[in-house]
Amino acid sequence: MLDANLKEQLAAYLERITQPVELVASLDDSEASREMRELLEEIAALSNQVTVVTDGDDARKPSFAIRRTGTAIAVRFAGLPMGHEFTSLVLALLQVGGHPSKTAEEVIQQIHGLDGEYHFETYFSQSCQNCPDVVQALNLMSVINPRIKHVSIDGALFQSEVDSRQVMAVPSVYLNGEPFAQGRMSLEQILAKIDTGAEARAAAKLKDKAAFDVLVVGGGPAGAAAAIYAARKGIRTGVTAERFGGQVLDTMGIENFISVPHTEGPKMAAALEEHVKTYEVDIMNLQRAEKLVPGATAGDLHEVHLASGAVLKARSVILATGARWRQMNVPGEAEYRNKGVAYCPHCDGPLFKGKRVAVVGGGNSGVEAAIDLAGIVAHVTLIEFDSQLRADAVLQAKLNSLHNVTVITSALTTEVHGDGSKVTALTYRDRNSDTQHRIELEGIFVQIGLVPNTEWLKDSLALTTRGEIEVDHRGQTSHPGIFAAGDATTAPYKQIVIAMGEGAKASLAAFDHLIRQVPTADKAAA
Repeated sequence: MLDANLKEQLAAYLERITQPVELVASLDDSEASREMRELLEEIAALSNQVTVVTDGDDARKPSFAIRRTGTAIAVRFAGLPMGHEFTSLVLALLQVGGHPSKTAEEVIQQIHGLDGEYHFETYFSQSCQNCPDVVQALNLMSVINPRIKHVSIDGALFQSEVDSRQVMAVPSVYLNGEPFAQGRMSLEQILAKIDTGAEARAAAKLKDKAAFDVLVVGGGPAGAAAAIYAARKGIRTGVTAERFGGQVLDTMGIENFISVPHTEGPKMAAALEEHVKTYEVDIMNLQRAEKLVPGATAGDLHEVHLASGAVLKARSVILATGARWRQMNVPGEAEYRNKGVAYCPHCDGPLFKGKRVAVVGGGNSGVEAAIDLAGIVAHVTLIEFDSQLRADAVLQAKLNSLHNVTVITSALTTEVHGDGSKVTALTYRDRNSDTQHRIELEGIFVQIGLVPNTEWLKDSLALTTRGEIEVDHRGQTSHPGIFAAGDATTAPYKQIVIAMGEGAKASLAAFDHLIRQVPTADKAAA
């Protein structure tokens, strides 16, 4: 199953194993079991520290446990962890085999200290770029703390399980048999969800922080660039973010970032964070900003109030809060989100294999989604509000070549229908005839653009009617000392490379602002 190049790379990684590992397989007579056995034997052949045992008795077949020999330390995969999950497999082999994690010691101790029994189950798809973060976090937790167990389940292979539990979005996590979470989560986010005292402890630490020279709100490309440019000036820099990486984490393929022909969003987000960490930047992750209080007069400190209750102060602030998927805002959408209404075709598409779906949106993202889904599902209906598709001509040509895609233009989606547990249909209005039409289906993928994350700023700064932060050519907002950059602003063309440039520009403007301010001590003396 593994080509020669991949085997060579994996063998180099397996040299880091310090304790013997058993691959305990639970197999049946299926083709998937044959493939799993082949994969496990290929892995074992690359290291004398790894052996294969085929007498596993797990109810899920095919599945296998990676177990530290002679101990209860183990992680389990039900299905083949290939595609995006191959990295999860490699990390699990190393961690169970005794190779230390790079996770901060403080976080490791927090995992050690968790009380109770935790049995996690995570449903993933091999094409999901959001799933590995969750799988790898829970695998690590199960290696560190013996009271934590984790199994990762390929939803496409265990379709009956997916149907019975009505899993319609990945990653979907169950804890002790009950729904726990859906969507991308970091290790810290998972810990915050099960360690109920974590938020209060974090807030207490934040309250004691001295004022920053530059405080960046947001950890996407604009925020990362702003933090790096500020830190290089040798001034006290902080970054607070709800999730470092921002919208980039949800981007599958990036092919227009200059000098990098192709990368993936999660990979870029990790690189951004590592770059920021090479400087003396105080990163405060998992913190949602709720209120901005600008300084009353020039030179006064600005305040950013967080959802945790903590208040951060700074001489200048750079807002880089980015944007999120725009919703249709029609009846039924919220009720059936993750129950048939989805926003990531790469992640959730495999869960709709052989079913009927709709894609709402005729721009590049919508047409790309329809093309990808057409290779998985039974039929795709693409619904576009405008009288014609807005996607690039090459994408439209590809779309038109597909036999199982129907395109409907001049259509306004008006309602999502369901049976109480899952989507069953969609209603749209023909804008030419003003007639209503109903499409029976099982899934709806919404691809209608982005909306800026600026609701919390509406009483503090000037925003456009679309919610974008008004900025000038230097990134200056309507209040002196507060700057903004990236997709949350009026800067045209929402692109990663542009966001980075705008972040750097706003940071340089903030530094220029700071050096022109009279120090607080001098003002008091005067």
